[in-house]
Amino acid sequence: MPRKALIVQGGWEGHEPKQVSEVFNTILTEEGFSVEVSDTLDAFLDEEKLKELDLIVPSWTMGSITNEQVKPVLKAVESGVGIAGLHGGMCDSFRENVDWQFMTGGQWVAHPGNDGVEYIVNVKKGSSPITEGIADFTVKSEQYYLHVDPVVDVLATTRFPTADGPHAANGPVDMPVVWTKYWGQGRVFYCSLGHVADIVAMPQTSLLMRRGFLWAARQ
Repeated sequence: MPRKALIVQGGWEGHEPKQVSEVFNTILTEEGFSVEVSDTLDAFLDEEKLKELDLIVPSWTMGSITNEQVKPVLKAVESGVGIAGLHGGMCDSFRENVDWQFMTGGQWVAHPGNDGVEYIVNVKKGSSPITEGIADFTVKSEQYYLHVDPVVDVLATTRFPTADGPHAANGPVDMPVVWTKYWGQGRVFYCSLGHVADIVAMPQTSLLMRRGFLWAARQ
């Protein structure tokens, strides 16, 4: 019986949620998942249905989520359903909802230099099977500055500052790019890459997401 995944897509169109979801859908289907794609946050309302899933994949930037929509997700992940996503589709989803941020492990706050910044993703060697065999690589995209939960297991970082700004007065800092954490019995995976679908489709990003989906999915 195939494992079940739910992709919920929407929010700010600049992140190409539907195109990104198509990349996700392809990866998950190749890995044998039965995939449902929803265009509404009401897909989160049925807690019992969510608990029957193996993986939840949010692709929803900004917008708002109600308590009635978020609580079933929190409970489902706590019960053992995995959650995995990237960029603003997971960690800039609902800026006013601290429960979502607590579960996912971080929140976007800035991308100095905006889109088109060239930066290096530094992979922590031997940190996880998710990053095994992936060398450091260069990306030309948004470089995410996030407020990050100190409990996360960081698998890759990027060095700030690359673009100038008031943050540069603090000196260099290594910002998490890829991490894992737990929420109850559920596994959480996040990657800050993926401003648009072309970045998600990069070999390194798509491999990280493929392995992240498999790691996070209900064991």
